[in-house]
Parts: sequence; structure tokens; C-alpha cells
Amino acid sequence: MKIAIASDHAAVALKAELAQWLRDEGHQVDDLGPVTDDRVDYPDFGYKLATAIASGAAERGIALCGSGIGISIAVNRNPACRCALVGEPLSAALSREHNDANVIAMGARLTGIDMAKACVTAFLTTDFGGGRHSGRVEKLTHPAL
Repeated sequence: MKIAIASDHAAVALKAELAQWLRDEGHQVDDLGPVTDDRVDYPDFGYKLATAIASGAAERGIALCGSGIGISIAVNRNPACRCALVGEPLSAALSREHNDANVIAMGARLTGIDMAKACVTAFLTTDFGGGRHSGRVEKLTHPAL
């Protein structure tokens, strides 16, 4: 799977570890930065990730910052993105099954590497349930429906 990953300075180490793990698992990973822990603004990298999803350059995305909150808000400014802030695998799975999330966000200050990997695994291996959820997901992009 083609996965885009981005962070702010607070999550550079978690991003690097997840990116390498995903490559080792056979995924194509586009690391959208940053590459150092020098201070940056999470919206800039959230918008980059959202653009990769909206353009089709990536199938799924992983957004990281200190809490996961700021970057998830930035990603969700793009109507093509459905970014869910998750902290454990059940939320990650339900974000896919019920909400057809195409991006997950996590907080590097809140989520360790093992939990982050468990969340990513659930996110990547869960299919959208469709059915009764389809109309609701459609309203996320087209609220007037």
C-alpha cells in the first residue's frame, strides 16, 4: 500500500520509526517531513499530507504531532480527507469500518511505538463496512445531503 506520513518536530522520531517499520512490512512510504526535530508548524505538514491523499499520491496517511490533535485538524481541513485521532487499535479499526478514514493521527507524547504500530496495523487491515455507514460518510464530504 502507498502510505504518506508526516509530523511536526515533536513526532519526528516516532515518524521515522513507523516509516521504517512500514517499509519493512512491504509498504511504499512517502515521508513528507520534517527530517529534523527543529521547530516547525504542524499545519504545514498536515496540509502536505492532506494534499497527498486528495491527489491520490497516497492511499492512506499517518499524521503525527505531540498530541495528534493539531495535525488532525489541519488534515481535516481538506474535504477529501477523513482523519481520525486514535490512541488504541479499536479506535483505529472503527475509524475505517464506520467512517472510512483515510488518515489516522496519533500523538507522539501520548502513544508509544508498540501502541502506534498496533493502531497502524488495525487501520491498514480493516475495511470500510459500507452499508448503513455509507450515507453518513457521504455527508462528511457533502453536508447538504
